[in-house]
Amino acid sequence: MFAPFMMNAWAVATIVAVVAGVVGFFVVLRGAAFVADAVPQGAFAGAAGASLIGVNTLVGLGVFALAGALGISWLSRRSRSDVATALTLVLLLGLGALFLSFTTEYSAEIFSLLFGEVLGISQGEIAPVAVLGLVCIAAIAVIYRPLLLSSLAPEVSAARGIRGRRMELLFLVTVALATSMTLPVVGALLIFSLMIGPPAAARSLTSSPLLAIALSVVIAVITVWIAIAVSFETNWPVGFFVGVGGAICYAAGRGWAMLRGSSRRPAQ
Repeated sequence: MFAPFMMNAWAVATIVAVVAGVVGFFVVLRGAAFVADAVPQGAFAGAAGASLIGVNTLVGLGVFALAGALGISWLSRRSRSDVATALTLVLLLGLGALFLSFTTEYSAEIFSLLFGEVLGISQGEIAPVAVLGLVCIAAIAVIYRPLLLSSLAPEVSAARGIRGRRMELLFLVTVALATSMTLPVVGALLIFSLMIGPPAAARSLTSSPLLAIALSVVIAVITVWIAIAVSFETNWPVGFFVGVGGAICYAAGRGWAMLRGSSRRPAQ
């Protein structure tokens, strides 16, 4: 459980969970779950393209995640946000299918990007993930107040001179960066569960933004740690346990909120 390769897994997974908890809070707050699902799946196409030409997959992930975020932002100005997200996702998935049709040489690597391979993280992969994680946290810290205000009260933020489009773009870029660093750990198909389940559960437990972010991080870290431990024992994909854990966290949070709400109602 604590062999050198497992220590790499614990370290990277913890970094990923912290970033997912922080960024995921705003994903839930802004109702951007579809974006959190679409960007990593689109970025997967970049990893497939990078593997095809022999480039580091993290480079492909970053380029396509950023391209997806910019595409969603640009199209959202001309159509509904969900339509823009769907169109961007369809385009990137089409490119991914094209790249995969050219070769099967990297099928194992592509599989790991789909479903996660945290137990295969090497020592050299920790530093890039840590750097991207720090960038994501720093970006959220810098834009925290205007992003929070534009998420909770768009009209008030506009009256105060905060440009909603600019905030949306900065937020999407941050999601793209978070996606790039988390894909190798939990995979493209289930990263959004880590960015949705724990933050949604945290929001059900408290209305304080800072406390909710802290709880989101704690729940995400616990979820990933449990997923790694169980994955090590069962040899099942980490992404599966992350997905199940995220769903359980959300259900537990909603259940607690319902119980708390019913206990506060006056007796009839």
